[in-house]
Amino acid sequence: MNRKIELLAPGGDVDAIKAAIIAGANAVYCGLETFNARNRAANLTFDDLLGVISLAHRYQCEVFLTMNVVILENEIPTLVKLLNQLVNTGIDGIIVQDLALFHLVNKHFPSLLIHASTQLTTHNEGQIGFLAKVGATRVNLSREMNLAEIKSLTRYAHDLDVLTEVFVHGALCIAFSGQCYSSSVSVGNSGNRGRCSQACRDEYDITAAGNKFPLNLKDNSAYFDLPELVDAGVDSLKIEGRIKGAQYVHTVVDSWRKQIDKFVESGKLLSDDSNLYKVFNRDFTNSFLKGNLTKDMFIDNPRDNSFKHANDKSNAISVVQIQEAQQTLSSDKDAIVSLVADKVSQLSIEKISLSLHFSGKLNEPLTITAVTKDTTVEIQSAVTLTLATDSRIDEAAIVKRFKSLKQSEFELLPFNFDGLESDLSIPFSQLTQMKNQLLFKLTKREYIGAVTLPALTHYPKLNTQPTLSLLICDEKDVDLCDVTDADIYFKLPESFKVNDNKYIDIFLRNPRLIPWFPAVLIGKDYLESVRLLETVKPKRIVSNNTGVAFIATNMGIEWIAGPFLNTTNSYALLTLQERLNCAGAFISNEINRNQIKNIARPKNFKMLYSIYHPILMMTSRQCFFQQTVGCNKPSIEDGCMLKCEKATTITNVKGISFAVDKQKGGYPSIYNHEQFLNIDAVEDLSHLFDEFFIDLTDIGSGSKAKIDKVELVSHFENVLKGITESKTSLKQLVTISTNAQYQQGL
Repeated sequence: MNRKIELLAPGGDVDAIKAAIIAGANAVYCGLETFNARNRAANLTFDDLLGVISLAHRYQCEVFLTMNVVILENEIPTLVKLLNQLVNTGIDGIIVQDLALFHLVNKHFPSLLIHASTQLTTHNEGQIGFLAKVGATRVNLSREMNLAEIKSLTRYAHDLDVLTEVFVHGALCIAFSGQCYSSSVSVGNSGNRGRCSQACRDEYDITAAGNKFPLNLKDNSAYFDLPELVDAGVDSLKIEGRIKGAQYVHTVVDSWRKQIDKFVESGKLLSDDSNLYKVFNRDFTNSFLKGNLTKDMFIDNPRDNSFKHANDKSNAISVVQIQEAQQTLSSDKDAIVSLVADKVSQLSIEKISLSLHFSGKLNEPLTITAVTKDTTVEIQSAVTLTLATDSRIDEAAIVKRFKSLKQSEFELLPFNFDGLESDLSIPFSQLTQMKNQLLFKLTKREYIGAVTLPALTHYPKLNTQPTLSLLICDEKDVDLCDVTDADIYFKLPESFKVNDNKYIDIFLRNPRLIPWFPAVLIGKDYLESVRLLETVKPKRIVSNNTGVAFIATNMGIEWIAGPFLNTTNSYALLTLQERLNCAGAFISNEINRNQIKNIARPKNFKMLYSIYHPILMMTSRQCFFQQTVGCNKPSIEDGCMLKCEKATTITNVKGISFAVDKQKGGYPSIYNHEQFLNIDAVEDLSHLFDEFFIDLTDIGSGSKAKIDKVELVSHFENVLKGITESKTSLKQLVTISTNAQYQQGL
């Protein structure tokens, strides 16, 4: 086999990165202290990153920087400052979630390669087309994909010169990444900001199925699925674990390195995966890859399973046998710690010492001699030194222009000016050119000057008075068309019967309805969504799925980015408009008034905001009912999506309850027991938003009492007109509600 398979390892701190490098990783991904979705990891300083890049490159290992969080408007200047630094570091790629990065990098930092994070929920061909169009060079496919889906998506990605990577080991989220708001809703720590509190690992009141941890999945391991992943054409095998230590990283990377090398050399696999059980694990499953979503994917204990595995492997039953098994494992763990500590101690990320000597005489060029332990470089100015009149090339002028070298991989020693005569001058621009020339000779990289973003224009609203829009999901609610002029969106399911025209006919019968596409559309459900677009040819849609948006763009259909695209800043809007001809976007309900108010509207662009909806916490491809109320089926079948409509409630040990909801044609989802009701936003932000939106579906209703929908529409329309009585009436009608996310923000 000639094709290179990249082994991509996590690096939550410097020691973990060293461990990954020495264990044989082809690439590592790591984060700085900001803009990174693992804030619980130790993470790196910028100087650490420079040292890590230098060290990794000496071992032919690439480094990718995680910038995989949504970005707030007030963070854009800091983000650009960081990009100005990164572009001159030799970083091999950045991993991003926020669409703003695509605009900024494409326009101002095109030498940076962009990798689409798993947070972008990539699971259909259209999404890969979308990401290719906005500038991604590789995509991390959703962890829920099976091998057949991975193979099909990878083939399509390669046709677009996009690489694919797949998680092959480590923790599994039960929710679709990028579509989990459980931590944000319950404790105010958003997973879209790297602050996930792992509600899926929480303990709950024991369920009817007898489980205390009904949302807790085993860890992922595709150790014995390598041949199928190679056959699928996957370019990168990614290990999860940026909050794990060096011992874990070394053990897992070393095991995978040996497995890959064995397969490349012989076409066969190693049969022993016992080392993987000697470090933290929750037991292992490959069920997502196999497309076999069984109860066996769950484990009713979120803590380390390694000691239980040791007992089971040794068939330890008696106290003595258990003690022996535990002692053996403890000794093995101690040996791993000692081995890794010794190996890590031999690697250094210290900067390379750089000595600069400046010399020159009247009518001769200025000469700079740069000396490191490995090389000596000499450069000369393009013009000769002249007698100074006003501006002198003195020590202060030189230090000012060369101090930026501190932001490189070099440690600057005190400058030497012994050979430079006084009262001489050359244009200061020559010094800058010489610094850039010097950097190129030392690093073989062209120096890229700093970018300053121009101020964005805040274009006016399309209409002075904001309008109301509403969402329904049942044709019986079409009668609302008779009582309001509001835009009426019709929510499509996440699963369709193949070649069934039910929803096509609804739109053909009711041309006023605007299709609303969900965030997750996999396989035949994506294809059926495309067929609906091609048959109905609507003038406008709302899409929470970038794959459908990509198709709509190609068909010339006007589209609006839905609320589950997590849009939080002006530059994300520019990416949507300039690259995908998007006509408008919902602003994320995770951000507060102050985080919203300075977002700049692009020209002729509509901005929308939801003020009433059920609060989605998570959506999963797995079944929430297997571990809660129980299910007689041993695994999820094809018909489960279309037929099942169970519902239950789970309550955590803190006494907080959540509604578990499964609609026909939908994925299992969990909702907060409170409704989102944010009348304050109408008063605060009517100058900014063109449209305020209300969800009148009964999906995820939780504790929501059945309220007359005509009455609701009337009150919300009155709120937009400033009628105070309707605000009071709504608060009385919607008895269990919150707008906590609007108050706390991200």
